[in-house]
Amino acid sequence: MNVLALCAHPDDAEILCGGTLAKYARRGDKVTIAVATNGEVGSPTLAKEEIAEIRRKEATAAAAVIGAELIWLGFRDEFLFDTEDTRLAFIEAMRASRADVVLTHWPGDLYNPDHTLTGKIANDVAIMTTVPNIVTNSPPLAKIPIVYFVDSVAGIGFQPEEYVDITETFEVKM
Repeated sequence: MNVLALCAHPDDAEILCGGTLAKYARRGDKVTIAVATNGEVGSPTLAKEEIAEIRRKEATAAAAVIGAELIWLGFRDEFLFDTEDTRLAFIEAMRASRADVVLTHWPGDLYNPDHTLTGKIANDVAIMTTVPNIVTNSPPLAKIPIVYFVDSVAGIGFQPEEYVDITETFEVKM
């Protein structure tokens, strides 16, 4: 199975679904992490370019821990919008990873607007991944990936319907 975590910022996948991704990787599934933004406003003291490079290196190292591929979409942190370019980038990430399953932010996550939009866009475009007339570098998927939402950072309002036991991969997540 091909699993894609499509998250807003560097570190979101690790924090919100790292144990689940490690569990998938451990059982032999192909895991990809796509990061929508550069995370360049994630420091009160470092310049945007410097923190973006640090966060990209951290994301690359974190993906390597479980043998995941990293897709860096490169949108501006805190300025992610639902545009044609964003939708096409999300579609391409799903197609390039050949996603069967997508883990993404719950669109009701009010912690950060980048989280809200990432989840909404990922959910909205999943069906478009199969449409041949929407052209990206990768070919269309044969079937629509299943989209699962991860808990919000603040844990407010999200009502899980399914749980993943990450006991065996909790240390990897940490």
